[in-house]
Amino acid sequence: MKVQEKKSQKHHIRWMLVCYDALIYLMSAILLLILYGGMDKLTTAGIAEQMIISAICILFVRMIGKIYNQVWRYGGIQCYMRLIFTDGIAFVLYLGLELILPLQKITFARMLSLVSLNLLGALTIRMMYRYAYKCGNKDNAWGRFLAKLLRAFSGIDAGKEKEVQKIKVAIIGAGRVGVGLAEELLNNEQASYIPRCFIDINKEKVGREIQGIPVWSENDVTLEKLEDFEVQEIIFAIPTMETEKRKELYDYYKNAGYKVKIYDYPTMHAAGGKMYLREFDIEELLFRKPLVVADENTNAYYRDKVVLITGGGGSIGSELCRQMARMKPKQLVILDIYENGAYDVQQELKIAYKGKLDLQVEIASITNRKAMARVFEEYHPQIVINAAAHKHVPLMEHNCIEAIENNVFGTKNMVDLCEEYGAERFMMVSTDKAVNPTNVMGATKRMCEMIVQSASTHGHVKYSATRFGNVLGSAGSVIPLFKRQIANGGPVTITDKRIIRYFMTIPEASQLVLQSGAMAKNGELFVLDMGKPVKIMDLAENMIRLSGVHGIEIIEDLDREKSCMRNCW
Repeated sequence: MKVQEKKSQKHHIRWMLVCYDALIYLMSAILLLILYGGMDKLTTAGIAEQMIISAICILFVRMIGKIYNQVWRYGGIQCYMRLIFTDGIAFVLYLGLELILPLQKITFARMLSLVSLNLLGALTIRMMYRYAYKCGNKDNAWGRFLAKLLRAFSGIDAGKEKEVQKIKVAIIGAGRVGVGLAEELLNNEQASYIPRCFIDINKEKVGREIQGIPVWSENDVTLEKLEDFEVQEIIFAIPTMETEKRKELYDYYKNAGYKVKIYDYPTMHAAGGKMYLREFDIEELLFRKPLVVADENTNAYYRDKVVLITGGGGSIGSELCRQMARMKPKQLVILDIYENGAYDVQQELKIAYKGKLDLQVEIASITNRKAMARVFEEYHPQIVINAAAHKHVPLMEHNCIEAIENNVFGTKNMVDLCEEYGAERFMMVSTDKAVNPTNVMGATKRMCEMIVQSASTHGHVKYSATRFGNVLGSAGSVIPLFKRQIANGGPVTITDKRIIRYFMTIPEASQLVLQSGAMAKNGELFVLDMGKPVKIMDLAENMIRLSGVHGIEIIEDLDREKSCMRNCW
């Protein structure tokens, strides 16, 4: 209903402007065709002919030029130049009809004066309108006079002082999300932003107004037009936009010097999180849209089960906890040796679910069999997801004993306890570095897979393992490293310019683990189809370009052993 009211108001304002232009023209015609006699005396019929022909020419060309579709309170130099240009064409048309039609003739100078005086009047009322809108918020006699004048002649209130000081934005997307953002910004006096226009491709919306804000076609938007409307930032409000299209528009507006933001959920969805205005994550611009692999069957499998997630405070483990909480388990037990990570996830889920989730946190190491036996004795988990592991490749080369103790013997403890306490399913989080391993971390994870697969041949628990490649944003990922190096002014170091890697997001990785666990029969090893590979060199170049920093070098780190390639999980 609100939108319809605004649309009707749009038409009211447009035709009101037509009426004011008609009044200006009438005054110009009376002055130059009636009061000013001149050498070429006109009869009453001649005056009527000249007035009708000139008025039709001016109104017709202005309509064609969409002069009355513009929002003049935000209009800049381009709007005024368009008006001058259309009236120039109208004069040429008027002159042509004057020569062709059998009318009472007037001089060229008189015709030009008529059109010019009318144009001057049209420009004047528009400038006065914009001036009154801008300055009618002053808390003095002049400001109050302008506000009353504006209200009387246009029905619009003057822009508030806070609005003048706000950041002007263009919203890409005039759908539900974009309109919702605009409403929120317009209704919140404390908001730092004020929407100036929508940019959309829907022909039914283009050329109209929503909430008093014009909708422009993506193809018609120029940088000059945005500058005339004083747009300072661009906001993407289309969550479903294709990644390639989003990146293309991002590059266009970023290269033009605009700040670009997005109104969406964060890349890492917080439990119970809401959409908010934020900066783009570089991951969103470099890679494909995350796949949604979890389905209703997966949700049903975990519902009303007691689930234990080891390493639940880590990057992968915490996302597993978030997604598991949405599936309504009977009880969720988060286990981690690092108390800060576990505490953060605990507080996030408590706030999001407000007591509706039976959540427990245990601080223990999977290498401590007695501590783990106590946890199993207390909770008797039906499903165990083992995400606890040392996974930092170079560090594990130097600390190989700790890698074996934590990864191999920790997994062995978990497998033995699952059998001892009658768990239904054990799911292991593995890595693609377990394939023909060339480093300690990969070798330990391969040993873990062998333990799990061996147990599946003689145990009573159903076992599965899930492999995936480099996870964006996880602890040890190459992207945070590149970000730090770029922030410090470079250089960006890579092991080898020829390296290619497959990437996935944390939500993708977590969903794969949960779905594979739900569908596994026993002993399977699942691998995700990760799409196209990415060259590490291209990744580094794109991150430098998207960061807007210049002069950053990319060098090969020759001191790093090439067998210890930096990218983890």
